[in-house]
Amino acid sequence: MSAAAVALLARGALLGLLGSAWGVFSAPEEGEAAAGAGREGVPELPTVVLAILARNAQHSLPYYLGALERLDYPKERISIWCATDHNVDNTTEILREWFTAMERHYRHIEWRAEDEPSSYADELGPKHWSNERFEHVMRLKQGALNFARAERADYILFTDTDSILTNNQTLKFLMAQNKTVIAPMLDSQTYYSNFWCGITPQGYYRRTADYFPTKNRQRVGCFPVPMVYAAFLMDLRKGETAKMAFYPPHPSYTWPFDDIIVFAYSCQDAGVQIYLSNQEHFGYINVPVKSHQTLEDESINFVHLILEAMVDGPPMTPSKHVYLPPKRLSKIGFDEIFLINLARRPDRRHRMLSALSELEIDPKLVDAVDGSALNSSAIKKLGVDLLPGYYDPFSGRTLTKGEVGCFLSHHYVWKEIVERGLDKSVVLEDDVRFQPYFKKRLLRLVDELEQAQLDWDLIYLGRKQVNSEDEEPVEDVRNLVVAEYSYWTLAYVISLQGAQKLIDAQPLSKILPVDEFLPIMYDKHPNSDYKKYFPTRDLQVYSVHPLLAYPTHYTGEAKWMSDTETSTIWDDDSHKTKWSGSQKTLKDARTIGSGTTGHSFRPASRDEL
Repeated sequence: MSAAAVALLARGALLGLLGSAWGVFSAPEEGEAAAGAGREGVPELPTVVLAILARNAQHSLPYYLGALERLDYPKERISIWCATDHNVDNTTEILREWFTAMERHYRHIEWRAEDEPSSYADELGPKHWSNERFEHVMRLKQGALNFARAERADYILFTDTDSILTNNQTLKFLMAQNKTVIAPMLDSQTYYSNFWCGITPQGYYRRTADYFPTKNRQRVGCFPVPMVYAAFLMDLRKGETAKMAFYPPHPSYTWPFDDIIVFAYSCQDAGVQIYLSNQEHFGYINVPVKSHQTLEDESINFVHLILEAMVDGPPMTPSKHVYLPPKRLSKIGFDEIFLINLARRPDRRHRMLSALSELEIDPKLVDAVDGSALNSSAIKKLGVDLLPGYYDPFSGRTLTKGEVGCFLSHHYVWKEIVERGLDKSVVLEDDVRFQPYFKKRLLRLVDELEQAQLDWDLIYLGRKQVNSEDEEPVEDVRNLVVAEYSYWTLAYVISLQGAQKLIDAQPLSKILPVDEFLPIMYDKHPNSDYKKYFPTRDLQVYSVHPLLAYPTHYTGEAKWMSDTETSTIWDDDSHKTKWSGSQKTLKDARTIGSGTTGHSFRPASRDEL
C-alpha cells in the first residue's frame, strides 16, 4: 500500500472514530473558534503528548527527531514532554538546539535537563540497567503520563530515542485502530523487535510459535500481545487508562523490577489488552548492546541500522534543525578503496557513497565498464575472447555481455593497482550490504595479518562458498580461513602482488566470469579443462569467516537485479538471456538466520534514561 493510500485510509478511519466518540460539533459563536473544530467545521485531530526520555543518545537523536518532525500530524495538536539526565555526551545540547528551532511549531513543549550526576550510584556502566535507573525511568514515565492527563490530552505516544518512525503516517494509523494501547512493530538488524508474544506467570519472556511469523510478517495484522515497549500509543480518552501507571508499581506486584514489565502488569490489572500492528513498515529499532558494552558499541550498532535502512528502505533522515559534525573520511589504512559502479545505476552509487560516508570510509569511484553498451565487434577489438569450452554450469549458456563488463571493470582496477604500486587495496561492488562492525573487524584483520606476516594475495570479505566442507582456519589470524571454491566478487582485499599475478595471467584472451577466474588462479576450481589454460595458479587466497559483506538482494527477492546475469550473449547482440538468475545469485542457506549482532529478548536491554 502506498504512503498516500495509508494516509487517506488512516485519516478516514480516524475521523470516523472522532465522529462516533465526540458526536456532532456545534458552530462557534461569532468571533470564537469552536472547541475541537478546525477549518470549515471539520473536527480537529486529537491532541497528543510526545514523551521523550533521552540519555546518551547523541548518535540517534538527529534521526529520531527528524522522524518526529516529519510525522504527518498537525504540530499545533502535539505537546512534547521531555527529560534528559545522566549524560556524558551532547544529548542535552542537541535537544536544546532542536527545541529552540521547533518550539513555535508545537502546541507546548515542556522539558528539563540535569547535567549532574552523569551516572547512577549502583550502575556498572552507561549501558547497565540498575534498580536505581529502573526506578528513575518509571518515575519519569509516570511524570509524562501525569502531564498528559493534566493537559487533558487525548493520546500519549512514548518513543525511545533509538526507535525511528520513518513512516510519517504512523501516528494516524495507530489512532485509526481504536485500541487503548497499541505499538507499531519496528524492524531491526536481527530478530529483535519491540514486543513479546508470550509472558510467564512470573512476568518473564516466554517463547511462542507466533513471534517469528509476526516479526517476519508471515502473518500480518493487529494482534493482541502481552508486552510492547520502545514505541507505543495510549488512548487517554478510554476510561480504563485511568487505572494504568508506571510508578509506583501495583501493591500486589511481584514481577521483575523493570518499567516495561511494570507497565504490562498495570495493563493486565486494568483489564486493558495491548496490541501490536505489523500492517505497515513503521520504522526501526536499534539492537540493544549488553550491559558490559560501551556507548561506542551502541553507536556502531546504530550506524549499522542506518546502513540496513538504506538497503531495505525507507532510509532514515536526520533533522535539518540539528547540527551534524562532518564525517572524517579516510582510507582506514589501505592505499586505496575502489568502488565499482555503473554510471546508469546512480541509485546504487548514492547508497554506497552514503553508506561508506557513515562508516567514515573514503572510496575512489570507478566507472564500471557497461557490457550492455558494447557490441560484439567492440568487445573483440578489446582483445577479449571466450575461454574455449566455457558454459555457465547452471544454465548451460555462454558468457554474457554483463559478465564481460564486470570482468573488464575488475581488470581495470587490478591494472591501476599495479601501475600505482598500491600495496593493499579494498575492492567493492555497488550492491554490498555491510555487516556490523565492518570497519572495526577489517582494521583488526589488517593488524593481525601484519603481525602474523602471512603471505596473502587476495582476501574475500564477501562471497558465496560453493562447497559445504569446512575450510582450514589460519593460525594466528582470527576469523580467517583458506578459501575453497567460491563465487562473487562483491568485496575483497587485494595486494599488489595479487593484482600482478592476475594481470600476468592475461585473462582477457580467454575470458570467463571473474568469479570463476579467481578460483582457477588459486587452484580450487573443479573444472580441470579450464585450469589448463592458466598454468600458473599460485594465488594465495583467504576469506574472512564470518563474512563482512553480503549482497543487498538475492534471486527471487523483489528488489533483486543483476547487470551480469540478465544480459545478452557476449558475441551475439540479438541473443538475450531470459532467465531470472543462476544458483550463483541464490542466498547461501548457511547464512540464513545468521548475524553477528545477535538478538536479545532480555527486558533490561532497552535504552532510555
